Amino acid sequence: MYTPVFNMVEVFKTNVQQAAHAEKLVSVLHQHFPGNKVNFDLEDCDRILRVEGQSFAAEKIQTLVTAYGFTCHVLE
Repeated sequence: MYTPVFNMVEVFKTNVQQAAHAEKLVSVLHQHFPGNKVNFDLEDCDRILRVEGQSFAAEKIQTLVTAYGFTCHVLE
């Protein structure tokens, strides 16, 4: 029997502006949440961070990003 797997998607507004910073944060987030898709859209005015996967906590992502000196808020 097929059991569908549903991924969670969370979108965050950040103040990350440089690609090098985004790449570092993606690497850090992959270490903490292996198997999840993590990417930035730095061209969007909200400097979007998007995380997709089966298991992660938005609060933990916010904590990790802010530990590197950036703002990170769930986009409503």
